[in-house]
Amino acid sequence: MPDPAARRGHGTGAAGADARSGITLALCGDVMLGRGVDQILEHPGDPELRESHLQDARSYVRLAEEAHGPVPRPAGPSWPWGEALRALAEHAPDVRVVNLETSVTRSDDFAPRKAVHYRMSPANLPCLAAARPDVCALANNHVLDFGRRGLAGTLDALAGAGLTAAGAGRDAAAAWRPAAIPVHGGAGRVLVFSCGMPCSGIPPGWAAGEGRPGVALLPGPTPEAAEAVAGRVRRAKRPGDVAVVSVHWGSNWGYDVPEAHVRFAHALIDGGADLVHGHSSHHPRPLEVHRGRLVLYGCGDFVDDYEGIGGHERFRDDLRLLYLVSLSADGERDGGALTGLRMVPLRARRLRLEAAPEEDADWLAATLDRVGRGFGVRIAREPGGPLVLAGREEGAARAPG
Repeated sequence: MPDPAARRGHGTGAAGADARSGITLALCGDVMLGRGVDQILEHPGDPELRESHLQDARSYVRLAEEAHGPVPRPAGPSWPWGEALRALAEHAPDVRVVNLETSVTRSDDFAPRKAVHYRMSPANLPCLAAARPDVCALANNHVLDFGRRGLAGTLDALAGAGLTAAGAGRDAAAAWRPAAIPVHGGAGRVLVFSCGMPCSGIPPGWAAGEGRPGVALLPGPTPEAAEAVAGRVRRAKRPGDVAVVSVHWGSNWGYDVPEAHVRFAHALIDGGADLVHGHSSHHPRPLEVHRGRLVLYGCGDFVDDYEGIGGHERFRDDLRLLYLVSLSADGERDGGALTGLRMVPLRARRLRLEAAPEEDADWLAATLDRVGRGFGVRIAREPGGPLVLAGREEGAARAPG
């Protein structure tokens, strides 16, 4: 299994920056390797589901095949990532962060009063390792789908595979502890704090406590919650560090960003965070630059088994983005400030990420440009290439998308 630590260090590709000028982070939204994805891999777990319409995870594979064609079984560990792996190799980011929205367990302790449960077999962790993530954010509404026994198994499986997690733990101190990834030969670190809110579907009872396993859960996007997280950032951050707050929040659909989320994100940055990595929505939402720092209000889905499920086609949730964020790493010169942003457009087909066709990539660029204007940002697309931040005006009046 690849060792994530073996590739840490400054990037050398198109989006990479040298040690004097900055670092590049690769970020994405929800990575769900359970249910149907787990079933196509070499070591599928128990396919039992307790959903209202489907009781077998293999049904999601059939839905994907009916929509887009046959899926290999067993598929190799890199299959679900597809063209995303090529993009990562090309751009050579320094640090890779994913929101791992599934439990990794053989537990059958289905969480009560939940409509959907996600789990992947621990034996299929080579699939997650294929993307070589440096940090797996776990503070989301599926990591305890199979109870605290399932969470313990998840934490053990990730640690055993050499994969670093943040946002969940065996008590509150562990859940809130940031992942610290050294960069530039150890001269600085990327700190990743992972937290979530009930508005994303996290049950309040999942909160970690003293002697109680769970997730780093906030009550909501309140000023008090923002100051509590910002205080953790300030206490952990050292000169030369870059701090990322990865937050699972909000609803699944739509481009509107609640004003409380905007205030919360601004308070985090005002309090010391350098980047807000928001996720939970099934499609990309607007982004913003506040005081020179990037806020991603919703990164959208990335890897999952949602093909063939209708109902929200106008949002094109089959289109996915890999965010490549370049930041200044010079503590004497506004370290953590945004210096560049590229977004690689992909499309989900046959439980695999493929390059998005030209017309789909153009649609995504135009949509994000339209919904982002209220946040003072303009999005364009390099000819035949990624989406880019083409212009920004901080403090612009916001309007619904």
